[in-house]
Amino acid sequence: MLMASSAIAAPLNAAQKTQLKANVDAYTPQMNEAALKIWDYAELGYLETKSTVVLQDQLKAAGFEVKAGVADEPTAFVASFKQGKGPVIAILAEFDALPGLSQAAAPTKTPRPETDNGHGCGHNLFGAASVAGAVALKAWMIQNKVQGEVRVYGTPAEEGGSGKVYMVREGLFNDVDVTLHWHPGNENSARQGTSMANISGKFRFRGKSSHASGAPWAGRSALDGVEVLDTAANFMREHIPDGTRIHYVITNGGKAPNVVPDFAEVYYYVRNSDPKIVVSVMDRIKKAADGAAMATETTVEFEQTGGVYNLLPNDVLGKVMHDSLTSVGGVTWTPEETAFAKTLATSLTNGGGDLASVGKIQSYAPADTKGGVGGSTDVSDISWVTPTVGLSTATFVPGSAGHSWQNVAAAGSTIGLKGAAVAAKTLSITGAELFMNPKLIADAKAELNARRGDGFQYKAMVGDRKPPLDYRKPGGAE
Repeated sequence: MLMASSAIAAPLNAAQKTQLKANVDAYTPQMNEAALKIWDYAELGYLETKSTVVLQDQLKAAGFEVKAGVADEPTAFVASFKQGKGPVIAILAEFDALPGLSQAAAPTKTPRPETDNGHGCGHNLFGAASVAGAVALKAWMIQNKVQGEVRVYGTPAEEGGSGKVYMVREGLFNDVDVTLHWHPGNENSARQGTSMANISGKFRFRGKSSHASGAPWAGRSALDGVEVLDTAANFMREHIPDGTRIHYVITNGGKAPNVVPDFAEVYYYVRNSDPKIVVSVMDRIKKAADGAAMATETTVEFEQTGGVYNLLPNDVLGKVMHDSLTSVGGVTWTPEETAFAKTLATSLTNGGGDLASVGKIQSYAPADTKGGVGGSTDVSDISWVTPTVGLSTATFVPGSAGHSWQNVAAAGSTIGLKGAAVAAKTLSITGAELFMNPKLIADAKAELNARRGDGFQYKAMVGDRKPPLDYRKPGGAE
């Protein structure tokens, strides 16, 4: 006989937590295999064709039903295990790598000759541990005859491709009660915070080619258009709201200096903690692009490649996640792992952090939505439609910078794998705690409603465009 979650309403006891941790331990060989395969593949956003198959195959083998290619994203998937009627708990799984971060699993800078890419954000660990946590939670549900549904969302292209946004826009989270996620990091923490809303896009200028010395007057430089736009954006910085960030990189500036370039492309990001400000500033940059085209007698078109909200934290869920993490504990390194970390730390400009901190759990504090925030994430859009909670675990050497070769090295080593196991156990225990206590879910939903305000209707910041499946194509598209 299956037990309805609403009939239980009791905290997990120590025996049940031990059972969940044992389930993860039993699955750790498969988790490690998946993490290292995905690390080796190091596939970029929307191109993770082999990485997604690794996770899908493991979920199918564990008894999940898998639907691939959702939301017009070939590498996205939704995997589900359902037993009776009960809450729907989602677990996110990322698996995309970053360009320009080729690195072996070594404590000194050692690029891999076979690839330019690397898992500088540890998403190989992210996806593998999320699958392990879901498999452990499924086993616990069967062992304890608990009703409900566990879903794993395979979410591609987090690094600038806004993969989750299109999944939210398609309504794939509409019936989800709670979403769990995690991220590799330098410490073990379930503190909740926010992130910056972001719009990204590419401005493509077209002009007329000509000999740059023999007949420059006959040409119209697309690169001039890019540079005028960049100059305007830089002057704009003084006159935009505090906390706004503008970044750009010229992805195509021509082929040879003696040819007036007839095509040039520049890739822009605009960030702020307020989505409305992001939209406003990007609109001003679009106007500057039109002006730059007029001034240089070129034409310009804009392709928005991404757009995400700011993250809404959830303290109700954060406290549950913190308690789960505390029950799991931190990471213990072997002497060999400690030696690896010490060698790697010598390459850090700050000399590295406290290596002993990987064995500790950071204290919990209420969510800070006004403090300094740096990055953006497409998890944010999910947090506006369903209560969402995350954690970080110590998968990297303390003091390492995000998106660095040092993180690639750790993510391909046993240091990264041990941190991933902590995450898998924490996710599974948190999920079980929510199945056992539906009031926590109700309270989390009430907090979400309070944070986003009455009458909120989700509208994707990417508009109605399809996923930019070729956004990692180098050099722009003519």
